[in-house]
Amino acid sequence: MKFVDEAIIYVHAGRGGDGCLSFRREKYVPRGGPDGGDGGDGGCVYLKGSKALNTLVDFRHDRVHKAEHGEGGAGKERRGKSGNDLIIDVPVGTKVFDSETHECIGDIKTEGETLLVAQGGYHGLGNTRYKSSTNRAPRQTSKGTPGESRMLKLELQVLADVGLLGLPNAGKSTLLSAVSSARPKVADYPFTTLHPSLGVVRTDAHQSFVMADIPGLIEGAASGAGLGHRFLKHLSRTSILLHLVDIAPIDGEAPAKAVQTVLSELEQYNTDLLEKPRWLVLNKIDCFVTDEEKEACIQKLIDELNWTEPYFCISAHTGAGLDELKHAIIRVVHPQYEA
Repeated sequence: MKFVDEAIIYVHAGRGGDGCLSFRREKYVPRGGPDGGDGGDGGCVYLKGSKALNTLVDFRHDRVHKAEHGEGGAGKERRGKSGNDLIIDVPVGTKVFDSETHECIGDIKTEGETLLVAQGGYHGLGNTRYKSSTNRAPRQTSKGTPGESRMLKLELQVLADVGLLGLPNAGKSTLLSAVSSARPKVADYPFTTLHPSLGVVRTDAHQSFVMADIPGLIEGAASGAGLGHRFLKHLSRTSILLHLVDIAPIDGEAPAKAVQTVLSELEQYNTDLLEKPRWLVLNKIDCFVTDEEKEACIQKLIDELNWTEPYFCISAHTGAGLDELKHAIIRVVHPQYEA
C-alpha cells in the first residue's frame, strides 16, 4: 500500500431539521391548539484513531465527507429524527489542522480516541414552543441551523519511541530489519528507503519499543533536496534519536563530515529535534581488519566531533553490539523495565 502522510479533506456536518407549524385537528375539536414538533439535530463529524490504518492514502480519493441532516418536525408534537453522526477512521498519530486558518484542531494519539471536527446544526423549534397565555395560536417556528463545514489538513506523524537518522546507505534499514520483524527494502544504493518504516524491537517477552526508519538525509535536504526532509516530522514524537554513521564508508568520505551534514540539515529544518536525546551509533565496525585500526578510527571521530553524549559501536549486518544498544534504549524509553 502506498504511504501517504498528508491529505486534504472536506467535512460537512448535517443541518438541523426545521420546526413544524401545525395545529391539532380532531373530530369535535375544530380549533385545537398548536402541536408542531421540533426538528432533529444534524449529525456531527468525528475523527477516530485506528491502529488498523497506517497511511492517509484513502483520503486522496475520498475527500468529501458529509454527516446526515436532521429531519423536520411533524404534527402531534412529533420531533424529527436527528441525523446520524459520521465517524471517520484515521491512523493513530494524525494531527488535524484547519486548512484555511492553519489552526491545530487536535492530535489523535491513541486507539479509539475521537475528535469533533464539525458540529452538527441545531434543531428548529415547532410552533408549540411559542404558545403562551397571550398567544394561544402561534404561527411562529424556527428553522434548523446549518452544520459546520470545514476544509481539513491531515498530517500523519508516526508514533515511535526511537527514530533513526543518517545519510543514505548508513545502514538504517539494515539495523531496523536486524532488531525487529520489519522488512524494509535493503540494497547497496542510496535512497533505497522511500517512506518511513516502523518495527517493534523486543528485548524480552514483555519489553519492547517501536523504532522508526525514515529516508536518509543529504546536503540541502532542508531546502527540499532528496526525500528525507519530507519525513523529518515523523521524528518529532520520538524519545531518542539514533544517529547512524557509516564508520567505514566505501566512498572514503570522513564520518565526521557525514555527522555534520545531518546536524546542519536538522538545525535548518527544526531546532527542536536537536533538543532530543541523540546517540551516535557507529555502524559497520565489522569492516575493520584489526581491533587497533577500529579503535583508532572510532577515537578519531569522537575527538573530531567533541562528542560527549552516549555512543555505540555496532554491525547491523553481523549483529555485533545490538544487544547492548537495545538494552540501553529500553532503560531510557521504559525506565520501569529492568533491563
